[in-house]
Amino acid sequence: MIDFRKWGKWSPWDEMDPNMEKTFSGSDSGVGAKYSWTGNRKVGEGRMEILEASEPSRIHVALDFLKPFKSSNTNTFTLQPKGDSTDVTWSMTGPMTLMTRVMGIFKSMDKMVGPDFEKGLQMLKEVAENGDS
Repeated sequence: MIDFRKWGKWSPWDEMDPNMEKTFSGSDSGVGAKYSWTGNRKVGEGRMEILEASEPSRIHVALDFLKPFKSSNTNTFTLQPKGDSTDVTWSMTGPMTLMTRVMGIFKSMDKMVGPDFEKGLQMLKEVAENGDS
């Protein structure tokens, strides 16, 4: 999870645009690793940077969307070992901008991104179980 080059194996957005342009910079993995993308209208344009990587317990990722609208958020992955498996919680927090307030009138953010997070977590589980992470 701390290597952006491997996120394509489980990121639901990679399926939405297989031709997305990706750029990796900074550290190869862990704190300081950076990833930016430009894609179709479903995935837009943005960048991420790993701010904290306390494996195996927590990873904080700064997430900036540039298109279709600008916003800055923090994604947090919390990992809780449970016997021979691990529970992973994926959350996103950020300020309520005018655009997110307007969008929230019509549909909650949980309903907008929740299914993508659930799909990504299921794909991550499959990758981890196949030893392909």
